Amino acid sequence: MEMSELRALLTPAGLELLDAVGPIESTADVARTISRLRAGGHSPELVSAVVGQARLRSRATAKFGPFAARMLFTRAGLEQATRLGVAARHAQRIRHAGFTRVADLGCGIGGDALAFAGAGLDVRAVDADDVTSAIAAYNLAPFGDSAVVDHRTAEDAFSSLDPGSAVWMDPARRTSGHSETRRVSADDYSPSLDWAFEVAAHHPTGIKLGPAHDRDALPVDAEAQWVSADGSVVELVVWSGALAREGVRRAALVIRDERSHELTAPADAPDEPVRELGAFVHEPDGAVIRARLIGEVARSLEAGMLDEHIAYLTSDAALTSPFVQSFRVRETLPAHPKAINAALQAQGIGRLEIKKRGVDVDPAAFRKKLTLRGDQEATLILARIGDQRRAILADRVPAAN
Repeated sequence: MEMSELRALLTPAGLELLDAVGPIESTADVARTISRLRAGGHSPELVSAVVGQARLRSRATAKFGPFAARMLFTRAGLEQATRLGVAARHAQRIRHAGFTRVADLGCGIGGDALAFAGAGLDVRAVDADDVTSAIAAYNLAPFGDSAVVDHRTAEDAFSSLDPGSAVWMDPARRTSGHSETRRVSADDYSPSLDWAFEVAAHHPTGIKLGPAHDRDALPVDAEAQWVSADGSVVELVVWSGALAREGVRRAALVIRDERSHELTAPADAPDEPVRELGAFVHEPDGAVIRARLIGEVARSLEAGMLDEHIAYLTSDAALTSPFVQSFRVRETLPAHPKAINAALQAQGIGRLEIKKRGVDVDPAAFRKKLTLRGDQEATLILARIGDQRRAILADRVPAAN
C-alpha cells in the first residue's frame, strides 16, 4: 500500500466504505468490487486501498480470528505477523517474568503488540516504515495511551529505552515496500541480527526468527524455543536474560486446538538407538524435530529410532504423546505399487493418506499408481529403513491430549 492510498482510506468515508464492502475471498470478487466502486465515483486510490484491505482482512482471519475485521494490513506485514494465539503466549511469558512494559522494536502491523496490550502490558511499538507504523497505530488505537506507536528505527528507539522494559523484536525478513515479498538471507534482516543479538546479550529480550534459522548462529547462552501451531512450525523465538528460563536452552512448544504442550531441555537431546519396526510408528511434531528433542520423546514412549537418519520413532507400547502423531502398524510391504495395491484391495481401502520421509517420492504422483476402492481408510508411510525403501500400512491413533 502506498501512503496516498492509506490517506484516502483513513477518513470516515473511507473506513465506512471498507466496512460496507465486507470480506473479499476470490479474484472474481476483486474484479466485481473494483468495477462497482469505480462506477460509484470513488477515486482510484480509495478503490485500490479498500479492495486491497478487504482481501487482506479475509486472509488475516486465520491469524487474527474475528479481530481481523477491524484491522488494517500490508501484505508483507500480514505474512510476517505472529498468530494472535501464539503472540498471547509470548505476552504471558513477559508478564510472568515480572515485566509491566515492553518495547516492540520493529512492530510491523502491530500483531504482537496487540497481544501485549491485551495482556495488560504497556507497549511502545516502533517501526521504521511510515505506512506500516501508521497501520500499527490504527490497529492499536483501542488501547489508548497504553500502546504508543513511534515512526523511527529500532536502533534509535533503543537508545532512549526505559531500562525497566522488556524488549521484543521481529526483524523484517522481507524486501522493502508492501506488495512484493521474497525470502532473504540473515544479512538482510532489519534490524540486523548482529545488533539484535547484541541487545539480547545485555537486556531481557525475545527475538522472533524463521523456524529454519541456522542453529549454529544462535546465541549459546539464550533459550531457543521452536513453536508449532496446528501441525505447522511457525517460528523460532530466542529468549534472553530474565525472559529465558533457568536451565532451559531448547524448547518445543506445540499448540493444537488452542491447547499447548511444551518440552524443554538444557541442550539437544541424544537420540535413542535404532530398533526393529514395532507395533507403532510415531512421527514427531516439527517443533520437536527442529529443537532436536526427539530423544526425549522417544524415552517417554519407550521407543527407538526407525532409522538413525529418519525422524520416525517406533515402539511396541501403546503409549501416545502430544509431541507425536502415532500410527498403529497393519503390515509392512515393499515400496512398490503392485504390492501396495494388493494390500489396499484386500483390505477395502478407499481413502489413503500418504506420508514419506527419506525417500525420493512425489506422493501425488505415487497415488496415481494406486487403486483405491472400498469404505476403509488408512495411512501409507513410505520410508527408508537402513538401505531399503519400505511401505508401512497403518492407522492413525487419536491424538493425545
